Amino acid sequence: MPMPSILKPAAAAVLLAALGACTVAGPMPGTVEYAAATVSRAYDCGLRVDRHRIIARLDGRDRQRFIAANAGYAVKSYKAPHRCESAERERIKSEIGTLARR
Repeated sequence: MPMPSILKPAAAAVLLAALGACTVAGPMPGTVEYAAATVSRAYDCGLRVDRHRIIARLDGRDRQRFIAANAGYAVKSYKAPHRCESAERERIKSEIGTLARR
């Protein structure tokens, strides 16, 4: 069934908004910025984080990027929810363990 002409622009706007949200959702997994965001969220969830061990495993250029990104996320975390559901807490705990063992 063809879509009425008035709905086509609305559908396109919704699609563009959804695609735009994909690009601003957060850093890509595997990047230094993602590691910094994970560390920040771990602090929010009340998990222990060996930040120095994670930083020590990065090369010099990545260390600077991590520190800068982590500082930015620390400022944003004041507005972040400080409560974690158990599934999120376990996922972050696992990711922090992986980052410390790299």
